[in-house]
Amino acid sequence: MTDISVSTVSYQAEKRSWLLSPHGTDPGTTPTITLDVSAFTAATHYPNGYLLSGIVLGRITATGLYAPYVDAAVDGTGTAAGLLFSSVKIPNTSVLTIDVAGALLVHGFVNENKLPIANGATGGGFIDANGRTDMKLIHFTTVTP
Repeated sequence: MTDISVSTVSYQAEKRSWLLSPHGTDPGTTPTITLDVSAFTAATHYPNGYLLSGIVLGRITATGLYAPYVDAAVDGTGTAAGLLFSSVKIPNTSVLTIDVAGALLVHGFVNENKLPIANGATGGGFIDANGRTDMKLIHFTTVTP
């Protein structure tokens, strides 16, 4: 029997205004990663149920999962590894133990003023001087060409 009931699907309009060019985004240049959903803060990182593209990420040494970069962290996320390339849907915002896959931008040109997380935001995920130094293959600027 065919199910013809009405269903609703939500989508996130991708916003990559922080990305200044497609350089570094060719297929195969943004490695697939797994995100530790429990490490993200709802109000900061996924206010509408989607992790925002452009969040600065670090890699948790013990698990290999990625979480928001926090400069002072000692679990591995104190070293910036890259930026979340595309928005990622949180499968269930009530159950934060389901990790999700994403893509990591590790090379490119970025306008840091347009990154989605403001400096000092709760839970990290923003760029600072040490994060810029960690990500040597990403050129950060504050001016849009």
